[in-house]
Amino acid sequence: MNILLLLIPLSLVLLGVAVAAFVWAVKRGQFDDLDTPALDILEDNDRPAPPPQERDPHGS
Repeated sequence: MNILLLLIPLSLVLLGVAVAAFVWAVKRGQFDDLDTPALDILEDNDRPAPPPQERDPHGS
């Protein structure tokens, strides 16, 4: 019975963390567009990839 004194507050803290993570994801726009990523795989892309850019070894 004493374990409930530990488990109930611990579960409430974990619930609060989960709700905070969900609210953070909603505010950051993670759920704004759920359809486009699923349709991107169906897009036919026949253009070749551009060649990689050559980097200047001095960072300029």
